[in-house]
Amino acid sequence: MDEHRIGLKPIIRRVWASPGYRPTVKVHHRFEWLYVYGFVHPPSGRSFWLTMPTVSIVAFNLALREFADFVQPSADKAIRIVVDRAGFHTSPEVVAPQYMNLLFQPAYSPELQPAEHLWHLSDQPLRNRYFATLDHLEAAQIDRCAWLQEHPEIVRSATNFYWWPQIC
Repeated sequence: MDEHRIGLKPIIRRVWASPGYRPTVKVHHRFEWLYVYGFVHPPSGRSFWLTMPTVSIVAFNLALREFADFVQPSADKAIRIVVDRAGFHTSPEVVAPQYMNLLFQPAYSPELQPAEHLWHLSDQPLRNRYFATLDHLEAAQIDRCAWLQEHPEIVRSATNFYWWPQIC
């Protein structure tokens, strides 16, 4: 599980262009943000996505509850969620739903977090695009996340490291 900030400040990436031609991208720097919360099961590629207005302890607790409603953990199906050591993950005010445990990855090691590799997949429709409002940006992001949920093989190829435990 991880969070990712997206906003009206565009994500500029290189593009192919004909020799002697400079591609242009419409840019209007505005600092308004949304956050994408992504949950992934690396061995299967199954994923769950939320867009939220902020990252905070309250938002994280809400995201955990929404994820619990989605996966329905039980005594027979306990869920372990790997998270980084952000303050809103480690706070004593974080309340994990029943049968869900948080596992904290080592400090300063984002390369070990499979969910970090979701963002290059979720950002594809946002690259080199101008969005007039956060609502337009959120609609594009929601469409992409829904598409990724329907294509677990793509998510799996980005997040299932050879050394990741193959536990179902």
